[in-house]
Amino acid sequence: MEELNEQQPQPEETPEIQHHGVDVSPVQARAERIRQEMGKVIVGQDDMLDLMITALFAGGHVLLEGVPGIAKTLAAKMLAQSVDAAFSRIQFTPDLMPADVVGTPVYNMKTSEFNFKSGPVFSNIILIDEINRAPAKTQSALFEVMEELQVTVDGHTYKMSEPFFVLATQNPIEQEGTYKLPEAQLDRFLFKIVMKYPELSEEQQILRRFVNDFSGEIRKTVSSVLSPADIADCRKRAEQVFIREELLDYIAAVVHHTREDADLYLGASPRASLAIMKTAKVVAAMAGRNFVTPDDIRYVSYPVLNHRVILTPEREMEGYTTREVIDSILKKIEVPR
Repeated sequence: MEELNEQQPQPEETPEIQHHGVDVSPVQARAERIRQEMGKVIVGQDDMLDLMITALFAGGHVLLEGVPGIAKTLAAKMLAQSVDAAFSRIQFTPDLMPADVVGTPVYNMKTSEFNFKSGPVFSNIILIDEINRAPAKTQSALFEVMEELQVTVDGHTYKMSEPFFVLATQNPIEQEGTYKLPEAQLDRFLFKIVMKYPELSEEQQILRRFVNDFSGEIRKTVSSVLSPADIADCRKRAEQVFIREELLDYIAAVVHHTREDADLYLGASPRASLAIMKTAKVVAAMAGRNFVTPDDIRYVSYPVLNHRVILTPEREMEGYTTREVIDSILKKIEVPR
């Protein structure tokens, strides 16, 4: 089945809206600065970089899926390095416990009291490597913090500082010793980005970039170009991006159709509708527009929906993919003019 064009929407001229709406030029400029910094190390993967920046500005979380060695972890680390914020990395393993992630009360001999010792999840940007290697009990430790930006331990609630951005990686091929992510966990990720192998020209460029840099010293050249205040400002500006009523109805129709499609066993929830709306606004702002177009919605629909829908067993056995079903839905629904 023919795939939709995934290229990032380009700026469009609409002077009557462009001149009277919110100024999105700072969003566009900041996104470009992050791209340039990450581009010092990462070759290609333009869609992945744009979607990661989109999620950061939208206040969502990202699940990176791809085979080993295509720079999932490196991309997450370089994004964190380009933001002046606290960073922590959690390596998920089968023996990891929830307390290893969120923290635990520790008895203080001097005061005879329990003091809370925070875990690595108390940070701004958190890289969770191989998230599907930990059992459901440990994964459930992320439910509250990813949705509500807080952790509750022994009846006490601890708030997270913003930005709070979770980047998780998983390998779709190596299944031994892994656990399937629960649907409730998947739904808490704004995007699932499926990374592909680089093109031949990109792989040639990778070799040339690292031909005299065996230890990856070039990674140290990536600088912090954004502050937490910059990210908060981008989010506020993106919130004010204009979206027509017809486009809101279009988003609702796309998501609603996933619940009625005969090829899908499970459709998307209203959380998916909100995710498409938010990220379409951010994509528009990053493209220098203060209004959303149908192309913005189509661009974010697949990374928002691909982990939230489940194929019927029959379609799965026939070799169908969620990509084909989502593309089919987008082609069926009339695009507002």
